[in-house]
Amino acid sequence: MTPNLRVTIAGVELANPIMTASGCCGYGEELAEAFPLSKLGALVTKSITLKPRLGHKPPRTAETASGMLNAIGLANVGIDQFIAEKIPFLEKQKTRVIVNVAGSSAAEYIEVCSRLNDCPRVDMIELNISCPNVDEGGIEFGINPSMTERIVADVRRVFKRPLIAKLTPNVTDITVIARAAEAGGADALSLINTLIGTSIDINTWRPRLTNNRGGLSGPAIKPVALAMVDKVYNCTRLPIIGIGGIATANDVVEFLLVGATAVQIGTALFIEPDAPVKITRDLTAYLKAKKLGSVRELVGKVRKY
Repeated sequence: MTPNLRVTIAGVELANPIMTASGCCGYGEELAEAFPLSKLGALVTKSITLKPRLGHKPPRTAETASGMLNAIGLANVGIDQFIAEKIPFLEKQKTRVIVNVAGSSAAEYIEVCSRLNDCPRVDMIELNISCPNVDEGGIEFGINPSMTERIVADVRRVFKRPLIAKLTPNVTDITVIARAAEAGGADALSLINTLIGTSIDINTWRPRLTNNRGGLSGPAIKPVALAMVDKVYNCTRLPIIGIGGIATANDVVEFLLVGATAVQIGTALFIEPDAPVKITRDLTAYLKAKKLGSVRELVGKVRKY
């Protein structure tokens, strides 16, 4: 029998546990040229803010050993244009749609999420309270437990479908933030966002990013992400979406074993846009080889010493 890849996050069933990571495929239009988006468990859009943002000046990405730095600065079209021009495209896609939302104040998060509550095609919202490369909002909320709980609670009142809190690794203890998000009413958690890093051009003596620092993603951060998913899985009852350096089905299996119910693919999309298709195929082969009937049989089953 073909193994069952279906998973459920906060009552929302996904065809498989593979999602895109916010910021790595825009609003899905370009990715749809590489493969049918129905192959995904869910599409996660790039961050949407109240007003359009141009982001930081180039260069705003830089390759590093086994990874990538980015300081895009939450460039996006804003909520008005998103609803008018992007939602119609998303309505036609046969996959779950998760909209990532960012803001520089609680009022902005509330306004954007309230608007999205009126869009039935938005299955879930992922609250970006962990972006490390903007001057206001983002990580300021996600490193403070009381602010995390407040933002989640505020949005919970205006958005009636499942709410995911995206957590930053740039904290002393991520479990404190996870519990705060749960207390605020989050239905699920996604982790981790990028680690803060920088890179210097030794010829110009300048940082490789105009923002001077940015978020490190890619295979280099996978061990950190796995350890944090493991910690959070053991401190909360919320479903977890694992993120960080996932490029193969083997990576997915590792995240599921330490407690993730689903995963997001990010940096790998820049190298191989149809990576989710290959990963899903290889994940099915792995389950067959292990004689497992469902991908859910892997979740939290790591055998610790």
